[in-house]
Amino acid sequence: MNTLSYKTISVNKATAQKEWVVVDAEGEILGRLASKVAKLLRGKYKPSFTPHVDCGDNVIVINAEKVCLTGNKMTDKQYIRHSGYPGGQRVTTAAALLERKPIALVEKAVKGMLPKNRLGSELYRNLNVYVGSEHPHEAQQPKKIDLSKI
Repeated sequence: MNTLSYKTISVNKATAQKEWVVVDAEGEILGRLASKVAKLLRGKYKPSFTPHVDCGDNVIVINAEKVCLTGNKMTDKQYIRHSGYPGGQRVTTAAALLERKPIALVEKAVKGMLPKNRLGSELYRNLNVYVGSEHPHEAQQPKKIDLSKI
């Protein structure tokens, strides 16, 4: 038996085959959308997945303002931030954040599903979220992905 045919191939930054993909968020549930986008960013759908390397795709999310939340999460879910000063805690609901900055709602959901280290920060830079169906990345020739088929 030839044991050389069983070698595990580890991808590095130079040999990673990164692509550009477009995901339409219209009518999608936020958490399910975010988990699939995080897997695309990480490269987990590729057979050459390597855990410690950025081998995922560059993801463009369009129609961020048309994302859905189930149940009462639109009014009950709270996003907490702190200014750093005493008494500086601020609370925003998902409905207010969707109205004011719909891009931030999707970005926060995806960022929370990425690793909390340098690799996660590097992967987060591969995410592009836009309001509306237009995006400035036509030169990269992104391919459209249907999340229901993943």
